[in-house]
Amino acid sequence: MGQVCAIHLQCRVNAQDFEDTYEPPFKSCIQEGRASCLMCSYNQVNGVPACARKDLLQKIRDEWGFKGYIVSDCDAVAIIHENQTYTSSGEDSVAIVLKAGMDVNCGSFLIRHTKSAIEKGKIQEEDINHVLYNLFSVQLRLGLFEKTSENQWFTRLGPSNVCTKEHRELAAEAVRQGTVLLKNDNSFLPLKRSEVSHIAIIGAAANDAYIMGGDYTGVPCDPITFLKGMQAFVPQTTVAGGCKNVSCDSTDGFGEAIEVAKRADIVVVIAGLNLTQETEDLDRVTLLLPGKQQDLVNIIAGVTKKPIVLVITGGGPVDVSFAKQDPRIASVLWIGYPGEVGGQVLPEILFGEYNPGGKLTMTWYPESFTAVPMTDMNMRADPSRGYPGRTYRFYTGDVVYGFGHGLSYTKYSYNFLQGPNRISLSQSPVPGLISRKPAYTRRDGLDYVQVEDIASCESLVFSVHISVTNEGAMDGSHAVLLFTRSKLRVPGFPLKQLVGFERVYTAAGRSTNVEIKVDPCKHMSAANTEGRRVLLLGSHHVMVGDEVHEFVIEA
Repeated sequence: MGQVCAIHLQCRVNAQDFEDTYEPPFKSCIQEGRASCLMCSYNQVNGVPACARKDLLQKIRDEWGFKGYIVSDCDAVAIIHENQTYTSSGEDSVAIVLKAGMDVNCGSFLIRHTKSAIEKGKIQEEDINHVLYNLFSVQLRLGLFEKTSENQWFTRLGPSNVCTKEHRELAAEAVRQGTVLLKNDNSFLPLKRSEVSHIAIIGAAANDAYIMGGDYTGVPCDPITFLKGMQAFVPQTTVAGGCKNVSCDSTDGFGEAIEVAKRADIVVVIAGLNLTQETEDLDRVTLLLPGKQQDLVNIIAGVTKKPIVLVITGGGPVDVSFAKQDPRIASVLWIGYPGEVGGQVLPEILFGEYNPGGKLTMTWYPESFTAVPMTDMNMRADPSRGYPGRTYRFYTGDVVYGFGHGLSYTKYSYNFLQGPNRISLSQSPVPGLISRKPAYTRRDGLDYVQVEDIASCESLVFSVHISVTNEGAMDGSHAVLLFTRSKLRVPGFPLKQLVGFERVYTAAGRSTNVEIKVDPCKHMSAANTEGRRVLLLGSHHVMVGDEVHEFVIEA
């Protein structure tokens, strides 16, 4: 982590992980999201540059139905020859990527070498025509060749469509829904405005608009810092950086921060990351808070009148185990990179104008996980070499906070209203027609069916109906996550698998019903070591919260 350049990265991915981890997100974007453009990356995959992997680039067209164009990451084609020395000439690089299925080069390499590649017979006119077809077909769909702009909706956008009230409200709603309440001891939050006359914000990011946006952020419209947003709620809001910047290499500002914190009724410490810690070409080498930030948090927690609130910024997990275990830190929130109105939304959440209901989209690993090489692409754990696996699906180690974790100011309970007790794989989708019974394989006392042998996966899709009850006194919305797993702990199969989620609004004391569809072929299968999807026969669970519904899959 932080020691390997993407240009020279060699990704070794086995067939099993390719099939059920690395390919599914792209397949979903194409088949469900109708993506029209994909980008091939700098790195090599199993010894071949990504932009030259014909098996991958053609698979998305032939098997997944992709109808668009593929563009290289900037200068990725040049890198194939000049940095990776995979080809012996520039013309060979042009030929290998165009014949593999890449259509557009970000950079000037094709401009410089395509003509000579044709002259040397490396590529033919039909190779160019194929590329133009893929590119122009998308442009035609967008209306770029229309004589008038009537059919080009984007040409009607102008300055009046930028920084509108509606856009700022959308930005605010994204922060509201995305903020995750990680800890809230004794319901410390929400705060009561009538009981807070003086609040202090501590941290280098407290009054920094720059930290609100992540990498590749556009120009923000009148960004609201955490300080400015808090002052709108509590006029007597004071601030101290504590650290000169997010790197926090010195304790020089600690004294001022201590004095500011002592005088306040409530103290909010803003800690975490910004683009000096993580961005393109800059990876973190630790999961801990940068520099002396943790020291600052601990010192402030020791001098305040009441427990403090810790707000974490950044685009990835941070090991805040110290805060999780410290009773002096009552509440912890992760706000990510909240954008131009993040400072407005934070006090809304702290004072209960909005009830947080976000869930973590990634596992928060402990600092010890940094010992695992980031160049190891294997997903499944391997105890024989001390490898813990990756992601909530396969990771077997300790976590700081798990995937899907997220609290609320209220309490929700769940109840399965409807779901199958038994699923037969030989059930025909056509009434009166008997489908063939799929053959199954027995291994280690367990029975498997290859998904490709199932007559109709579509006919097996079923709905799970769940009742969501708000048992607290505050209205709220939150993400309902449905998982599935085999009842037995089977080597090679995920510990659990996310099926889907729905964000549900539920008034205090009321219940709301939600429906989530389950596709056994997609959500309950896993790849074997040959990269073929198999479905385990026998008992399975679908789970939401602590509730479990069991059913049986039979051939």
